[in-house]
Amino acid sequence: MATASLPLRPRPLVATRATSEPLLIQILLTTVAVGFLVLFLVLPLLAVFAQALEKGIGAYFAALREPMALSALKLTLLTAGVAVPLNLLFGVAASWAIAKFDFPGKNALLTLIDLPFGVSPVISGMVFILLFGRQGILGPWAEAHGLKLVFSVPGLILATLFVTFPFVARELIPLMQAQGTEEEEAARVLGASGWQMFWRVTVPNIRWGLLYGVILCNARAMGEFGAVSVVSGHIRGKTNTLPLHVEILYNEYNFQAAFAAASLLAFLALVTLVAKTLVEWRAAEARAPLTEDPNVH
Repeated sequence: MATASLPLRPRPLVATRATSEPLLIQILLTTVAVGFLVLFLVLPLLAVFAQALEKGIGAYFAALREPMALSALKLTLLTAGVAVPLNLLFGVAASWAIAKFDFPGKNALLTLIDLPFGVSPVISGMVFILLFGRQGILGPWAEAHGLKLVFSVPGLILATLFVTFPFVARELIPLMQAQGTEEEEAARVLGASGWQMFWRVTVPNIRWGLLYGVILCNARAMGEFGAVSVVSGHIRGKTNTLPLHVEILYNEYNFQAAFAAASLLAFLALVTLVAKTLVEWRAAEARAPLTEDPNVH
């Protein structure tokens, strides 16, 4: 005897909102986050600009045009202008080697790249003093060859290089590892040379990550204080970068000039933040699918 099959009643769909929270919790968390941002970011920035302009716009620009301030600004730009391109070259080379090849010591290289993140900048400055100072390990050799690496501009560049070299590499390594080697291998099969493969395949794929790493590296290079403070010697007009100039003015109770110089650093930080946001937006746009499935609504 055949049994008639009964139509199955569809189960009601229950929307699971695993990551949602009650409205009160959402408001509370948002209020806490915004409160922290206002308290620790917005208010300090407003205080810096308010103190810088306390004596008027004329005194503000006079403090920025002061010879020691201009010298500190030029030295800051010089240090970043040397350190960032060198870190760019190192970051691309290191990320290429780590992402594309297997070789002995690969994990050790990754650990060394992360070393500046785990070492205090002051300690890194002390290391350069112990290495290249007059009583250091390599100090007598450097002095005999006419090389002055501490309490001079080269020492500032070396210290800045040390604290900033992970930024480009650490941004590119996971990006290159995720992309794999298929496109480069296809380019080689089609007859592309090494340089053609690099410029026409690799660079277009990593350009936003590369620019993002350069922005972060430049921001750290211009704002570095600990390492350069140890190796600079605080020679006014010669080895003082802008952060060190702010410290000296503040210790001399010249608060308006100190905050004027600090406002310049704050302005550079805001410009960096805007550039970082634009790069993140373009990178997210580049990762988005170029076409959409017409059947998906």
